[in-house]
Amino acid sequence: MKRLLITSALALAASGIGSTAFAANIFALVPKSMNNPFYDQALAGCRAAEKDSGDKLKCEYIGPGEHGGGDEQVQIVMDLVTRGDVKGIAVSPSNAAAMAVALQAAKDANIPVITFDSDMLPENADLRLAYIGTHNYEIGVNLAKRAMEIKPKGGTVCIQSGGAAAANHNERMQGIRDTLAGVTGTEPPGTRLTGQNGWTELDGCPLYTDDDFPKAVQQFEDIMTANPDLDAFLPTGGFAQFVPDANRAAVEPYKPKIADGSLALVVADTLPTQIDQMKEGFSAGQVGQRPYEMGYKSMMALEQIVDGGAAPADPTYTGLDVCTPETADTCIAK
Repeated sequence: MKRLLITSALALAASGIGSTAFAANIFALVPKSMNNPFYDQALAGCRAAEKDSGDKLKCEYIGPGEHGGGDEQVQIVMDLVTRGDVKGIAVSPSNAAAMAVALQAAKDANIPVITFDSDMLPENADLRLAYIGTHNYEIGVNLAKRAMEIKPKGGTVCIQSGGAAAANHNERMQGIRDTLAGVTGTEPPGTRLTGQNGWTELDGCPLYTDDDFPKAVQQFEDIMTANPDLDAFLPTGGFAQFVPDANRAAVEPYKPKIADGSLALVVADTLPTQIDQMKEGFSAGQVGQRPYEMGYKSMMALEQIVDGGAAPADPTYTGLDVCTPETADTCIAK
């Protein structure tokens, strides 16, 4: 009997059953920063994919603690490539141009890469298999449309963006500028507004937050103090709203202007704290993404690819939610 047990154990080991041959595939989800609540929802989707896969995949969430110029994120991806146990990577590039070096290394190592939330530049699109996320240009379009509903005759506008090298924010800015100006055929980040269709960008804008949320609050306060008659303030990300108490304090003096349409403050993203702030009168609209779906679909796509299946459609858009104070309770897709 003892000899039979030993023989059986050896046979199992040889077949890989009960060994690391059936270990879960490790897939990395790499956000721009880990202190951004937007990516918390992407992580939740990643964890759900882990569960729904029957533990065939393991979601490893790793990224810079705070948003920077992109160098730290590039190094993190390079480290994932060289580790040897990571079977796939989903990344939201902070600096699309800089990330090309790391994704070339991943391609050389036969590690499949999906971009989510933010994509690579067109000339480097071959370094990833697909983009899963928002149609970023359409975020800008819908931010602008809401501003135009509030200010149909145009006016002065300040756009607040993330990083100057972030492809997704540049596409959103292009969408804002094109829509306000009534033009097409531009390249990101679009053409600066100098009176087109009644809209003019304020000197000193766009503002770049580098995803520093307190900095975003300070930028709003400084611009509004210097330009109290500003007609529209359009952030391409949640930025200041992600530090809700500070944002409420900064926007409080301008709530009457938001309420009567003097100030079109329309903000990207629709996290619960942002919808709460909109309901309280701290914005006139929110245009939101679906980060949970980005995290979930990116992991499932990598699992399918590693299992020998096809890559997902490129791009795979996850949709938008356009919210106003009047539709706040029904605007988020279920």
